[in-house]
Amino acid sequence: MMELFSIVESFRDEIVETLSNLIEIKALSPEWGGEGEYDKAEYLMTKLGGLEVERYDAEDSRAKFGIRPNIVARLHGKTDKTIWFVSHLDVVPEGDPKLWETDPFKAVVKNGRIYGRGSEDNGQAIVSTLYAAKSIIKAGLKPECSIGLVFVADEETGSKYGIQHLLKKNVFSKGDLFIVPDAGSPNGNVIEIAEKSILWIKFKIHGIQAHASTPKNLNAARRAMKFLMDLDEKLHSKFNLTNNLFNPPISTFEPTKREKNIDNINTIPGLDVSYMDCRILPNYDIEEVVNFIEDVRKFYEIRDNAKIEMEIIQKESSPMTPEDSEVVEKLKAAIEKVRGVKVELKGIGGNTCAAFFRKAGFETAVWSTIDGMAHQPNEYAVIDNIVNDAKVFAFLPFV
Repeated sequence: MMELFSIVESFRDEIVETLSNLIEIKALSPEWGGEGEYDKAEYLMTKLGGLEVERYDAEDSRAKFGIRPNIVARLHGKTDKTIWFVSHLDVVPEGDPKLWETDPFKAVVKNGRIYGRGSEDNGQAIVSTLYAAKSIIKAGLKPECSIGLVFVADEETGSKYGIQHLLKKNVFSKGDLFIVPDAGSPNGNVIEIAEKSILWIKFKIHGIQAHASTPKNLNAARRAMKFLMDLDEKLHSKFNLTNNLFNPPISTFEPTKREKNIDNINTIPGLDVSYMDCRILPNYDIEEVVNFIEDVRKFYEIRDNAKIEMEIIQKESSPMTPEDSEVVEKLKAAIEKVRGVKVELKGIGGNTCAAFFRKAGFETAVWSTIDGMAHQPNEYAVIDNIVNDAKVFAFLPFV
């Protein structure tokens, strides 16, 4: 295996170049005013020599050329059983550009890091898995099982045009194993085996628009604040179990986005539109939480004799991957052999492609070596982490 690791190292400069180029291809979902991932996918297609490649593009009239691209690349091994490495092409917007020290969509290589939006989330995964496969090809090795690379669209906004699309196409086979390099720790010692359920809700709280000097006692802004604060407290009180697999070890219920209501200060708004992001421990059935929120909504609607509309924007839950599953055991062995660290099993509050695979009945583990810069200003990926992760992924099919 030392020869294989040396080959991975030999790709270091190309890894940096490829990730830098990926950062500079803006791949924002149409929900955020972008054209989607088409250009990034087309660039990546030029890097897949030696692999058997198929495209499973999803139709989306809002995106460039009306498609959201999904690339599936295979390297056949001694058996058809496949270890799939799943990464996503899309990125989130840069946020406040004033918080960035460099142009978010201009790659900057400095102090052993590559800066830019999408460098860690999820460009690091794209290049670490890609160059793991390229290293195996260059070494002339035939792995025990087949290797699959999946580069999907739409992970950041629900995966309808990405993983969910591929699952409907029956791309994967029973008994396949899945690695999603989309969470981890700075020293690579954490394998994620569980995710909290995710529930995003939009509330439209109605009132009566009036001049601020002559209020009608139904201020939508005040009503929204009271409703959301009370709902927040009730949810934390009702669903208060802890699970030390996660950090934080509790379910979280966070009021987040509020839409603009009126332009001027001296008008009472007749409508407030607010959102809540809930991350729920797998100890609870997500429908139980939805029904509880609905009961609170009805109470406020009846009490105030004014409408509160509730729309579920996203609702996803998935089972845990068993600690003794094949994918966890293989990945754990590869990490400990290549990296020399003792592995811990954890859960996360974030949502990755792994949730969809687990729900579909596939063994799935999430792992990478990252500093946790996803969605932050001045996002970066550590070059050594990319190279060392590629070594683990290259070794894994031989475990």
